[in-house]
Amino acid sequence: MNFRLSQRDKDIIAFINQFRAVDRDSLVDLFFKQLKSPINACNSVMVRLYRLGLIERTQQYSPTVYLPVDANIKKNSQKILHFLSILDVYKQMCTYSTPKQVIVEDKPTRRKGGIEPDLFCIFKGSPFWIEIQRNQYSEQKMQAKINLYEEFFFSDEWKSLHWQPEERAPIFPSVILITPVRYAINSDHIRIIQVASIHELMEKYRNTGKQQKDGRPRSSTSSSGIKINLT
Repeated sequence: MNFRLSQRDKDIIAFINQFRAVDRDSLVDLFFKQLKSPINACNSVMVRLYRLGLIERTQQYSPTVYLPVDANIKKNSQKILHFLSILDVYKQMCTYSTPKQVIVEDKPTRRKGGIEPDLFCIFKGSPFWIEIQRNQYSEQKMQAKINLYEEFFFSDEWKSLHWQPEERAPIFPSVILITPVRYAINSDHIRIIQVASIHELMEKYRNTGKQQKDGRPRSSTSSSGIKINLT
């Protein structure tokens, strides 16, 4: 098949392959927002890429959700909502600063039974593993999840992950739990932050910055403590 793709076409296909499920409105925001008729332009491009067989789509959702051609995801699968939740967190971050080194469904241990965060990224200079909890779980199950992070911390394997800075000491990422529920979980070794959204996370840091400027004491570091660079 003889056709030429623009750089934007290639970027859109790569983005869909990375996030596994991307809705039309997100594509409009990320790739077409600067155009005079962004929705029409997006629809035109996506129809063309679909007809070329470069992307898949499901119209079980409104607006349409686009998938990689090799996604192996049923078009009515609940997994699509999972990937859209990850995309939503990424988009919230982009309103403050574009995340770097983004890995969807990261598997840093490379073995079954290890930690499997929904998202890894470096956001505003700090590394994060992000767990998105769309359902409510028992505190025992959530603590077991945190225990897996501690196991990985003590393994020292994280020190050689490809994104670690070459010029500085290795950094173990903070763990963000995106959850409407607050769990009584704790760790003496890793930093855990529980928030309902990235917007709440940024609001916490904004308030912390105000306290420092006002000369008020900063809250001590704990499982919900804040001691990373998000300014």
